[in-house]
Amino acid sequence: MTSLLTNVSAMVALQTLNQITADLIETNDRVSTGLRIREAQDSAAYWAIATTTNSDNDALGAVRDAIALGRSVFDVAYAGLDTVRSSVDKVKQLLVSARQPGINRSNVQEEIAGLLTDMRTKANAAVINEQNFLAIADSATENMTKSVVASFERQGGTVSISTINLDISAVYLVDGAATPTGILDIDRTIGAAATAVTTSILNIDISALTDSADDLTILENTLELVDDALTEIITAQNAVGVGLARAESQMSFVELLMDSNERAIGALVDANMEEESTRLRALQTQQQLSVQSLAIANTSAQSILQLFQ
Repeated sequence: MTSLLTNVSAMVALQTLNQITADLIETNDRVSTGLRIREAQDSAAYWAIATTTNSDNDALGAVRDAIALGRSVFDVAYAGLDTVRSSVDKVKQLLVSARQPGINRSNVQEEIAGLLTDMRTKANAAVINEQNFLAIADSATENMTKSVVASFERQGGTVSISTINLDISAVYLVDGAATPTGILDIDRTIGAAATAVTTSILNIDISALTDSADDLTILENTLELVDDALTEIITAQNAVGVGLARAESQMSFVELLMDSNERAIGALVDANMEEESTRLRALQTQQQLSVQSLAIANTSAQSILQLFQ
């Protein structure tokens, strides 16, 4: 039966066209954005996972930046210790040469004094981001545990931050306290009785020593004092070097983790462009056919007119 009031064919053709148009809009959106899931309504579960992972990746980006800065702090401290170690080694060599009878120890002391001033300057200059592990204001109030952000972690619904910690109690060289305890400015005592030496590395003075037996013993005790400090600086370098190596390793790990998260997010929400391209062409063809079907359905009523002619 053909009805003038109800065109079933046109209604079916229109519904089909509307559905194809909606699918075409969705496909066009995927092609233009590159995303298969862009909003929660596209897939609530996948969107939530991808959004959370993306947020965690942003946090890891901040961690990466913090590690880079922390690595720079470790690097500056290590470089400072290395240059100071070289200066202390030169002082040690000068003391060995000063043991030679008849040498002008005032001239040797002048060279030593220059190295000592240079060591203090280097310790004070080892600053980055307002942090200095080698020269501290006061050992009595200073926080000896220095931390660098190392990672952002999520376990279930709980998040936490891990750090790389460095105990600088055996690292700092200069102390601003009334009674300093840095490697370079702490008073050390070597020897006994009249030949004992009590001084800090920065206050070494051999200018008044003669070739007497006692003075030569004092010189040798001073040499031992410098050698002890040199050993402590090497130990400090080792501690900072371990922290530097950990920071570099963690930096590589965080970058790999961020790449893995990016791949996971892509697998969840990225559109398959080859598939979407094929689907787009198919929908465009279907749309054209639906428009033709609707046109044919709309002309069916005109054929009824021929019955009344």
